[in-house]
Amino acid sequence: MEEAEALSLKSFLKWAAELGISDTPLTSTPLSDSCLGHSLFVSTFPDAGGRGLAAARDIRKGDLILKVPNGALMTSQSLMINDEVLSIVVKKHPSLSSTQILAVALLNEVNKGKSSRWWPYLKQFPRSYDTLADFGKLEIQALQIDDAIWAAQKASLKAEAEWKEASVLMHDLKLKPQLLTLKAWLWASGSISSRTMHIPWDEAGCLCPVGDFFNYAAPGDETSNSEDQVAGKTFSLQEDSMLKSATELAAAHRLIDAGYEENVSSYCFYARRNYGKGEQVLLSYGTYTNLELLQHYGFLLTDNPNDKAFIPLEPDIYSLCSWENELLYIQPDGKPSFALLSTVRLWAVPQNKRRSFLHLVYSGNRLSAHNEVAAMRWMAKKCRTTLDILPTTAEEDGKLLVILDKFQDIHQLVEIEEMPPALASELCAFLESKDMLSEGIYVLSSVASRSIERWKLAIQWRLNYKNILCNCIVHCTEVINGIISSKDSEYEEIFIKPIFKSFSYFFFFGHPIFEIH
Repeated sequence: MEEAEALSLKSFLKWAAELGISDTPLTSTPLSDSCLGHSLFVSTFPDAGGRGLAAARDIRKGDLILKVPNGALMTSQSLMINDEVLSIVVKKHPSLSSTQILAVALLNEVNKGKSSRWWPYLKQFPRSYDTLADFGKLEIQALQIDDAIWAAQKASLKAEAEWKEASVLMHDLKLKPQLLTLKAWLWASGSISSRTMHIPWDEAGCLCPVGDFFNYAAPGDETSNSEDQVAGKTFSLQEDSMLKSATELAAAHRLIDAGYEENVSSYCFYARRNYGKGEQVLLSYGTYTNLELLQHYGFLLTDNPNDKAFIPLEPDIYSLCSWENELLYIQPDGKPSFALLSTVRLWAVPQNKRRSFLHLVYSGNRLSAHNEVAAMRWMAKKCRTTLDILPTTAEEDGKLLVILDKFQDIHQLVEIEEMPPALASELCAFLESKDMLSEGIYVLSSVASRSIERWKLAIQWRLNYKNILCNCIVHCTEVINGIISSKDSEYEEIFIKPIFKSFSYFFFFGHPIFEIH
């Protein structure tokens, strides 16, 4: 199997080179048997996205590392130009969106099999995806948080509705029966959602061979390597020997990773920071929360600086603020967003005095020590209440992930009787739904294995959510303690009231988790 995949990849890279895809500078001659080798090579990163692209040399921030010409981009337009039947039939369905048309066109190419010009590329696509639209009922319920469950249900219903709308077109094209199914549609729409890149002439975007091998890095997540340093030397205007042209200087300060460039009629990819030889080269697709990453790409980040946790607020709190609800969130470090903090501060003001405090609230300043303590106490209590009503704790979620990892490795589970009731119930329901238990032996089919991966993603998402709420409780406590320590003892009776009974600490993925008792 691995040998076949290696041969398939080699054939694909040669095919890509023939289309003009190259990782060499514009003035260089690309390798004849592969489009890669000068700047990049394909590698596997088990703990960082799986298959991806690694640096074949030391790469400097701003370097052009991959160029994919227009003729190598798969778009609805390019597919219809080369398929008269597709072009004619699509015109009969003007109500379909550009994304639906690209999905049908993609399935139409799969239908052609080896006769498709794109066959070497299509063989590199995953067999399935883990986006929210692919989640089953149990996997959706495993998210536990109402907002996430609603997002997954909405994604699933949307995918099914779009499939039904496009079914007539697919039948008109006489696609094979297996390509007319919802499962095939989810594959096509998942391919578009997770692999397409923006182009100015088509809202659906384009599928970009080789360019879609890059794994994701959250924007703003650069390390010290992101500074313009090469071999310990600072990149500067004075070092003329390092600067070949003004173009290179401009490239070193690019704010984007990739984009379609009209002047060279190509999709161009640039290094977002310095990379050492062998290091994985990453691409920023944009700023996403973990739920958005799950929805569009089918993965999440354990440490996502752009993640957000939303807590349920009372209706009168929502009515107080002028901000959109999506701005009322808690950051990964536990600090409330500016909008949430300002809103809770205003809510903590007596109703008959709120109007006079509006200007102070919107300036971002504390209103008073008493008000700040009231706001922090309310947020800590709200986080604690939210955590208390969830079926499992963060600690239990961590244990369940460990259990599932072991199960995938050795197909053995710990005794269910030894598990906390909530975990045992969730695990039994999952095993029964997938028909995985046969005469006391756990049978792990490829379908069940894929489902477990999605279940794990749901558990990881809810664990990250709970971590953020725990971090918020800690943050609120620290703020309150800071106010108390700066006051005279006469204030202590007013301020000191237990926010929660006790904390216990444990670690998961190397991070401290706080459990509330």
